[in-house]
Amino acid sequence: LTPFGFQSERRTFWAAPETYFELSPFMHADQINEPMLMIHGQMDNNSGTYPMQSERMFAAVKGNAGTARLVMLPYESHGYRGRESILHVLAESIDWLDRWVKPEVNPMGGDEEEAAE
Repeated sequence: LTPFGFQSERRTFWAAPETYFELSPFMHADQINEPMLMIHGQMDNNSGTYPMQSERMFAAVKGNAGTARLVMLPYESHGYRGRESILHVLAESIDWLDRWVKPEVNPMGGDEEEAAE
């Protein structure tokens, strides 16, 4: 969704559509088969990462029956600076990892109390 200067590409989308198609995760949203957490600053003014990019990617993944969560951070740009935002990112990340990555069973075997010792 960035037709001019995607990543370090010097050509425009119209001059090199195949390159843009290959590099764009949006064009491959139907192939994303793992849960995806996207966090974006609502006031991001980076020309390659406007908030609309994440909103459309989220819609594309969900529209193709994928699992995704989009978190928009108010008052944040491309980098997150506010204490509340950083804590929000950490909380969302931990929750996401616990839900989608953490093993359901103790990898060490035995019960939970033994593993804590």
